[in-house]
Amino acid sequence: MAVQPVAPQAANRDNRLLSVDELREQLQAVGEERYHHKHPFHLLMHEGKLSRGQLQAWALNRYYYQSIIPMKDAIILSRGPDPVFRRAWRKRVVDHDGDATSEGGVKRWIKLAEATGLDGADVRAGKGILPATRFAVNEYLNIVRSRSLLEAVASSLTELFSPQLITLRVDKLRQHYPWLSGGLDYFEARLYQAPEDSQFAVNYVHDNAQTRAEQDLAIQALRDKCDILWAQLDALYFAYVQPGWPPPGAFRVEGA
Repeated sequence: MAVQPVAPQAANRDNRLLSVDELREQLQAVGEERYHHKHPFHLLMHEGKLSRGQLQAWALNRYYYQSIIPMKDAIILSRGPDPVFRRAWRKRVVDHDGDATSEGGVKRWIKLAEATGLDGADVRAGKGILPATRFAVNEYLNIVRSRSLLEAVASSLTELFSPQLITLRVDKLRQHYPWLSGGLDYFEARLYQAPEDSQFAVNYVHDNAQTRAEQDLAIQALRDKCDILWAQLDALYFAYVQPGWPPPGAFRVEGA
């Protein structure tokens, strides 16, 4: 059977630049498929089925990710040739590191870890963090260092999906783990920070991707970021849920 030629209209349609709404739709589809809101570890958390020790392991390992976010943003900031871009992106560093008027997201996460019963100094020192957590998080830094600025910006767009998950998470943590209520300031701040940040990043990707191929690279960068978040939870699940095999040197759940 002879191969039928591709109609010119179809070829043009496949390669045309996505509008900002179409781009957002494709980015949202990545989140629906790959964002870690569907991970079994998070499902257990939202069902109230995690022990205090398992929540401690989550807070400890997630801290390593939180701690590199301002470093990630500083790398992106340093790569931006446009002062308008740099001024906008600088806000992210302050959001996480804090300044004279705000304690910042990293410190807020320490408060959450302390609410689980962990020692804040141990958390800051990274005592007991899973090796797989370090590998996954460090790969995120590699993405923003080694790929194009467009891809680095796009990798931050998990912020498109996080407000919905944060709203659910805060409700479920308060419901099932009321002893954590004093440590939830991090999530409440992100509910208004993330939408503003994601709108800027979507517009930047749309305005600066010159070809459909560049748009596709940006979408792939977001997929890769989702995979990094998923891999972190895979490591937690393996070490602390099933089969429950934390590696040498990793945090141990008391009584496990």
